[in-house]
Amino acid sequence: MKNLVLVGFMGSGKSSAGRLVASRLGLQFVDMDAVIEERVGQTIPAIFETQGEAIFRQHERALAQELAGQSDQVIATGGGIVLNPDNIADFSRTGIVVCFWISPEAAFERTKHTRHRPLLEAEADRQARIVALLKKREPLYRAIPIQIDVSQMTVTQQADALERIYRERN
Repeated sequence: MKNLVLVGFMGSGKSSAGRLVASRLGLQFVDMDAVIEERVGQTIPAIFETQGEAIFRQHERALAQELAGQSDQVIATGGGIVLNPDNIADFSRTGIVVCFWISPEAAFERTKHTRHRPLLEAEADRQARIVALLKKREPLYRAIPIQIDVSQMTVTQQADALERIYRERN
């Protein structure tokens, strides 16, 4: 069975909906950020702070290559996975890649109380940072053929949509 790979901006529900749909489909759930944290022995914010974003992206790239070579997984990627087009190309060869599109307003609402998002932590104006990041990444997200606008969806609705897509394409 193919992998189901979830791509989207922070706060779009990749991990929450991914866990739910993996359980429904009987697939293994993999949260890339959690795997990187476990392997490196640091949280994502600590990796960004002590090693820098470039090193984090190297860890992310290596893990994307590894996971793309496996099957029967629901993979929740980090929000910046699209910054390296090779990641999406690898995942597309062995899986069904779905982009969770989220509006800047919904992303802000879902992330405004979190403290584990290194690209937002240093910003006094989180909402402006979200708008800027999302605008920069939008063409990369929009290039993914399968899109779900999750801005107004619950986690259950997201999992329902993912399950339908997976069953249609597998």
